[in-house]
Amino acid sequence: MAPEREMIRRISPFAPPVAVASFVLGTLLDGTDAGWSAAIAIAVVYLNFVAHSSSLALAATISPSVLYAVGLGGFIVRMGVIVAVIALLQQTDWFSILAFIAALIPATIALLAVEMKLLSGRMQADLWADPNARREMTP
Repeated sequence: MAPEREMIRRISPFAPPVAVASFVLGTLLDGTDAGWSAAIAIAVVYLNFVAHSSSLALAATISPSVLYAVGLGGFIVRMGVIVAVIALLQQTDWFSILAFIAALIPATIALLAVEMKLLSGRMQADLWADPNARREMTP
C-alpha cells in the first residue's frame, strides 16, 4: 500500500471525534455558530489532507517529475481552496472567522506532527521504492 494511502487510513478514524470536540468546545466558548465554524475548519483540514495524500499517491505512480509538480502545485491549489472556503463562509451571518482559524491552525499543526511521527525512521527512498525493481547486491 502506498504510504500516503496508509496515512489516510491511520488518520481517518480521528477526524470525526476531533470535529465533534471542536464543535463542543467552540459552542461552549462562543455559541453554536462558533462551534459549527470550528467543526468546519476540522473538516477542511481533513479533506485537504485526503486530497493532498491521494494526489501524491497517484502522482507517485506516474513519475518523479509529476510527483514534484503535484506536491508543489497542489500546495498552492489547496491554500487557494482554504481561502475560497473562508471567503464563501464569511458571506454568511453565522460564520465565526476567529473560531475557524482557532481550530484550523492547531489541527494543521497536530496533523503535521502525526504525519511526521508516522513517517519517522523511514527514508523517502524506502517509501516510494518500486517493488518490481531488481535489487543490486554489493559485495
